[in-house]
Amino acid sequence: MELLVFLILFPALAALLFCILPNGRLRDTVVALVSAIIIAATLYLFVLFAGAGTVYFDIESSMISQIMTGLEVIISAGLLYLAAKYRQYIIAGLVVVQLGVVLYAESLIHETAALNNLFIDPFSIIMAMIIGIIGSLICIYSVGYMRDYHAHHDDMPDKRRWFFALLFVFLAAMYGVVFSNNLFWLFFFWEVTTLCSFLLIGYSWDEQARKNAFWALTLNLLGGLGFAFTFAWIGITNPSGGLVMMDTLIAAGPAVAMIPAALIGFAGLTKAAQMPFSSWLVGAMVAPTPVSALLHSSTMVKAGVYVIVRFAPIYNVSMVGYLISLVGGVTFLLASGIAISQSNAKKVLAYSTIANLGLVVACAGIGTYAAIWAAILLIVFHAIAKSLLFLSVGTVEHKIGSRDIEDMTGLLGRLPTVAVMMIIGIAGMFLAPFGMLISKWAALVAFLEAPYGFILVLLLAFGSAVTVFFWTKWLGKLIEVAWKPEPLEVKISNHEYTALVPLTVLMVAVCIGFPLLSSYLVVPYVFGIYGMAATLGQANMIIMVMMVFMVLVMPLSLLHFRKDRKILPHYVGGRPSTPDMHFKGSIGVQRPVALGNYYLADYFGEQRLSHIGNGVCIAFIALMLVGILMGVIA
Repeated sequence: MELLVFLILFPALAALLFCILPNGRLRDTVVALVSAIIIAATLYLFVLFAGAGTVYFDIESSMISQIMTGLEVIISAGLLYLAAKYRQYIIAGLVVVQLGVVLYAESLIHETAALNNLFIDPFSIIMAMIIGIIGSLICIYSVGYMRDYHAHHDDMPDKRRWFFALLFVFLAAMYGVVFSNNLFWLFFFWEVTTLCSFLLIGYSWDEQARKNAFWALTLNLLGGLGFAFTFAWIGITNPSGGLVMMDTLIAAGPAVAMIPAALIGFAGLTKAAQMPFSSWLVGAMVAPTPVSALLHSSTMVKAGVYVIVRFAPIYNVSMVGYLISLVGGVTFLLASGIAISQSNAKKVLAYSTIANLGLVVACAGIGTYAAIWAAILLIVFHAIAKSLLFLSVGTVEHKIGSRDIEDMTGLLGRLPTVAVMMIIGIAGMFLAPFGMLISKWAALVAFLEAPYGFILVLLLAFGSAVTVFFWTKWLGKLIEVAWKPEPLEVKISNHEYTALVPLTVLMVAVCIGFPLLSSYLVVPYVFGIYGMAATLGQANMIIMVMMVFMVLVMPLSLLHFRKDRKILPHYVGGRPSTPDMHFKGSIGVQRPVALGNYYLADYFGEQRLSHIGNGVCIAFIALMLVGILMGVIA
């Protein structure tokens, strides 16, 4: 128990220190030291509890709950002040309703004798490792990145003290989310993540950042109502308070827990940026790149899918679960389509995140043992790949002055080290036999076995085909050799390398060694719930080894036969181009050679597909909520 409490409190206490430490070498050193301690403690957590199953911890709740309630009131008061100052009346209304409902529910629920407020199991170990390792590496990366960021934005107030404080509060809150068995505690930490994301998205506090931060806050407060009404339902139907414990609520089964599961699922959809709530995550791209990496990989959106996966046993073979799956499936297909039309690398990553989280949601909604196995692996692969890609894009943007994919032409020759890291991250997202592709295969099997799963199979098949399109476009630009590239003479900070190199190694290690991850953590969790678990057969393992050979060993072996590498000129209309990328056109006129990707905005435009997806998903969510409250569906 002490280790769990340490992981929650230590980053929060460190955040207080960062509020007073001035910018400089001392603060940078302390960031690295605190991050290293968090990583070490997280690894020790794995060693201590891997194979231990589910362990509950008795901890006195009354005083802690009162402190959390007081902090919720303070946070609400601060948000009401900002809402009044900037005339955000919808936010003010949501804050008042949410706080009022939660306080009313707390007045109904009697003090429960159960003290199992904290717990740990294989799934929470996986989430803790994502938070602790990836989140801490992002904090280390931020030291060098934010120094460059303010060098490029010298007219912006330097608020790095608050920036680093918020990063570590974010990590502390996420540990609280994944270790809390008490739903009131989980909700408190959930709201802290909402507050941190709002402040980090609005870091620059210019007009656009402020607008996007308030929009993210609006949608996440709307999702918070799902938790608030869950407490009201528990208070009215079970004032003894036993159902406040998540394990007790889930164990009660669908007959008791379906309404709370649907309401918490709604909260998860907003936090995970599923359509029609996806716009807040796209708007969050105005924040500094480490914020984007943190939101997408180890904190905000992962909290959303975490609670949905937790309640997957309740969704299993139910109409509520099927509707949640359809929201995820439609989001996966259409967000992947929108990514085709984007040339801004951060927007491509944003829509890819929304899409892949949609696939996790689709698996969790199905709720079978095979689907949950796939969902957890998707979470792991996505977290590592997206953190690596976001941080790499942040470094590239500062070095070449652009985050446009078209400006990354030949990056393998200009910034070879970072380009290789980006290539590994992209390969982990879509190339066989790595990462996401294995998880998608498992999801496909789960959908085929589920009732009415053929619709999800179609959404997965077409969405995956679209995914290959936009990842291949980007990968092609990185490795394209249109001229003899001159390496950029730029210095990348040690802090950035300290984060990027371990993430690259981790990406490769997890892609190759994920059967071990599955055997020691994912399978025990799934087996503990369902009494059975999905595994890879020996034949599939042999096929994967062959794929690894073809994807890695054979291409690398070709280097031996390319000692005298020559770059052949492009042929345009039957004429060779010159070394400076020109060719003779009609009547001998010299014309430049322009190579670019197709973006097909007329077919896959952001506005066009967003409107379709939002409308369809609103219908699914409305049907779920209205149906469950009226007792029509279950």
